[in-house]
This record gives sequence, C-alpha cells and structure tokens, in this order.
Amino acid sequence: MTTSDEARHPVDADTALERLHDAHHRGLVRLGTLLLGDPGRAEEVVQDTWVELYRRWDRVGGRVDDVAAYLRQAVVNRCRSVGRHRGVVVRHRAEPTPDAGPADEAVLAEVRRDAVLAAVARLPRRQREVVVLRYYLDLSEREIARTLGISQGAVKSHASRGSAALRARLSEHLEELR
Repeated sequence: MTTSDEARHPVDADTALERLHDAHHRGLVRLGTLLLGDPGRAEEVVQDTWVELYRRWDRVGGRVDDVAAYLRQAVVNRCRSVGRHRGVVVRHRAEPTPDAGPADEAVLAEVRRDAVLAAVARLPRRQREVVVLRYYLDLSEREIARTLGISQGAVKSHASRGSAALRARLSEHLEELR
C-alpha cells in the first residue's frame, strides 16, 4: 500500500508498527550497539523504545518518515541514559576487569572490533552520535541534524572531528598491536 493509499485507508497502529518494525528494527539495534558497545543492552533499549512508541502511538503516529526519525532519536536518548548509568556503575566498581590477550584469528577479529567500539565510545557524546548515525546508519546530514536537534553545520563539524579522532586512536591501537 502506498502513502496515498494509506491516506485514503488509514492503517491501524498494529499494522503500522509491524511495518515500521520490519523496516527499522535491525538498524536501530545496530545504532544502539554502536552507541553502547553492548549488543544485548542495545536490544533492550530498542525493545523499550518500541513499547513506548506503541503506548504513545496516538500522539506520535503519522508519516512513516517522521516516526522513523522519532525512533532513532528515542534510541539515541535512551542510549545516553544507559551511558550515564554505566558511568556511575564504572566509577563505583571495586575491581577492574582483566583484558584477555589474543589467542587466534577469531579472537584477533574480536579485539579489532572491540578496539573500534572502544574508540567510538571514547569520543565525546555528540561526536559519537553523529559518527554512528552518519557512517554506520548512512543518514544524511539533514537527517542527523533532525534526529539530534542540531544544525547541519554542527553535524559536519562533529563528523569531521569525530572521524579524525577515530583515525588517530585506531592508528595508535595498530601501533600497540605491532
């Protein structure tokens, strides 16, 4: 059914949410994973976002593009909350967890992945959000600006600075592995 068909024949909330879920769930989980560095927690954040959207459908429902942007923004905001909570937990952790050294190729691949996630996690919040939205979800500068509530110029600036910081941190990490 096309958008013009939907205007003539409104779609119920369950059908609309099912279509949205099919189209956006995987990308939202990837967004959450990159922002949090924890796929399990990202899945929880996204699931909570879907539940909240369902509860608020009468207020939020509308054009699919608007709801998709709303979902991305909600996931980013929930990830911020999780990050703040994680910061409190880390500050009060009794013992640091030991790092395991690489044992074979599968472990090396995981180490590389973890290095990228750690480098992304070390970026300032806004740079991290912009870099993930731009280079992972491949959103346009306009979509990112709308999702984060900032100007397109700010998106360009944060993307440039974040990318430069990632290149520097990952090249340092490569030198450490040699």
